[in-house]
Amino acid sequence: MDRYLDDFTVGEVFKAPGYTLSEGQILDYALTYDPQPFHIDAQAGAESPYGGVIASGFQTMSLCFRMMIQTRIFETVSMGGPGLDEVRFLAPVRPGDTITTELEVHSITPSRSKPDRGILKIYCKGFNQHRDQVLSFIVIMMGRRAEGLE
Repeated sequence: MDRYLDDFTVGEVFKAPGYTLSEGQILDYALTYDPQPFHIDAQAGAESPYGGVIASGFQTMSLCFRMMIQTRIFETVSMGGPGLDEVRFLAPVRPGDTITTELEVHSITPSRSKPDRGILKIYCKGFNQHRDQVLSFIVIMMGRRAEGLE
């Protein structure tokens, strides 16, 4: 079902299916985008405060964002967005962890100057398979309103 800005309700919650990160995926991402030793080297990871290789927080955030998009809930409403707020990396993600994403509609603000759109803020939370929260962030999405609204 197509959903527009006015079809969402503050507090509404959606869940995305999980995704398991392999060590190879963690290393590939880190070597390309975040080559800190505890992301790319087993010995450095073992000697770090994390006790082993962990995923980049940016990789985990990207994965949760991807899962949000793959729900297709926001497919019609989304017009892109100006950014993210309140990004927090709360716990390490390790090889073999399965990450799930919960999405909560945080706020809905119709535009005063452009009646065809508004801003939808979505609070995203990522969890591992033990239900430990590993990150949170707010997606600021420009949202399409249903045609004919004036």
